[in-house]
Amino acid sequence: MSGTTHPPTDTGEPEFVLSRGTVYVIFSALLAAMFLSALDQSVVSTALPTIVGDLGAADREGWIVTAYLLAIAVVMPVYGKVGDLWGRRTPFLVALVLFLVGSTGSALAGSFTELVVWRSLQGLGAGGLVILSQAIIADIVSARDRGKFMGPIGAVFGVATVIGPLLGGWFTDGPGWRWCFWLNVPVALVALGIAWFRLRLPTRRATTRLDVVGAVLLTLTTSGIVFLTSWSTISSDRRYDWSNPALWALVVVTVVALIAFLVAESRAADPLIPLHLFRSRTFTVSVTIALLFGMTMFAALSFLPTFLQMARGSTATDAGLMMLPMTVGLMITALGSGLAITRYGRYKPYPIIGMGIATIGLAWLTQLTPDISMVTFGAMIFVLGLGLGFVMQTIVIAVQNSVSPDLVGVATSTNNFLREIGAAVGTSVFSTVFTARLATQLGDALRDAPPGDVPQGFGAQSLTPDAVRELPAALRDVVVDAYAHALAPAFWYLVPLAVLGFVVAFFMKEVALSDKSGLEARGVARVE
Repeated sequence: MSGTTHPPTDTGEPEFVLSRGTVYVIFSALLAAMFLSALDQSVVSTALPTIVGDLGAADREGWIVTAYLLAIAVVMPVYGKVGDLWGRRTPFLVALVLFLVGSTGSALAGSFTELVVWRSLQGLGAGGLVILSQAIIADIVSARDRGKFMGPIGAVFGVATVIGPLLGGWFTDGPGWRWCFWLNVPVALVALGIAWFRLRLPTRRATTRLDVVGAVLLTLTTSGIVFLTSWSTISSDRRYDWSNPALWALVVVTVVALIAFLVAESRAADPLIPLHLFRSRTFTVSVTIALLFGMTMFAALSFLPTFLQMARGSTATDAGLMMLPMTVGLMITALGSGLAITRYGRYKPYPIIGMGIATIGLAWLTQLTPDISMVTFGAMIFVLGLGLGFVMQTIVIAVQNSVSPDLVGVATSTNNFLREIGAAVGTSVFSTVFTARLATQLGDALRDAPPGDVPQGFGAQSLTPDAVRELPAALRDVVVDAYAHALAPAFWYLVPLAVLGFVVAFFMKEVALSDKSGLEARGVARVE
């Protein structure tokens, strides 16, 4: 492994003391930061129709989600590398400030354009909070003990993903959608206060420059991927029109940028993402699982709350509550596997078990029907949650433990970056498959309906829970049935990806977990 940084001048004693109290205080700030970042990826989803309605931009609502996702994905590798080069305290504080300012600006936005700009700034902060929180834990906690800290982070991520839509619906129906953003302010201020006074991590002196060329090329590649996967939500016709030259130009630019990035990284003195990391089987298997995990799980989760609103006539808040069994399953295995890793020092079995259980959960979801009982539905997503909890943070531990302490930030950011890209690609492909099936199902279902009962322009692209609730009862039943019969088989497209993740997990080489924290290993801290 190449070392690109040096600790501060040695004075004979490590300059940083890691007491148990210090670790837990720092961890509380990291937990709050992770919660904020995860929550804001989901809290806006149920509030979107109201937000764009108030701001007069119903035809551009996809940009609110796309801007946030793009900002997060673009900055993840940069935060990871900067933390490795110069230390993580300052970038973490910067990320918190960006997130706080972006949240405040989003809450006060008076136009759609302003909201997109502030939302992008919020994403620039959120991307750093995810990466740096996990990397700082690697700095202050040994790999052997890291499971009992990563487990709660995985649980918090799962809780935030599920309660986000619930809170978004509650705010929209109650005090107003702007509280989706105001909610972040007090939590971010507390995290910022703790980090400012208690997050006293050593700084470092970089001996090489930041790989600016690699950062620019990766930004172009990531932007292309995100825009391609979001094309149907940001384009004027709400679909992929492959006769559109702009779409093909975007494909070409993305491919060229990716090739150029790989060439640049192979030649850079200190690359943004060192390609030699992929020579490690543990690293390669872990990030491959992260990619497949993102493609399958986030695609599945993005459609289940909407299914409940369609099939059961539930409100957004009720749909969020009905997703709680998944959170319970995730918390059980995230916390349990973390404690087991700390106790027994083994981590390889958990991604295998997790991907296996998740595959069963996805296959079971192919049996969704409009009249499914909530007990059966709860059991389905509980099983899915069990699988998620075993995998989510275990692969982060594996990735961090497979590299030298000087490369923990890069390894962590690569893992999360590929998971985000996987989520974008998987959700887009799943959405395309589902929408195509829905268009066919709806066409067949509406063919015999009285013309006066079908609203003008009603179809797969305009199908929302509110639109379905306004249909005549008989037609509503037909539409809901078509929706369920289009969604359930679409999960079969995710099952092979989950199976592939399950098979790949067997090839992970288990590296003995280090009993020293990253700061200890670099000789700049001691434990009390």
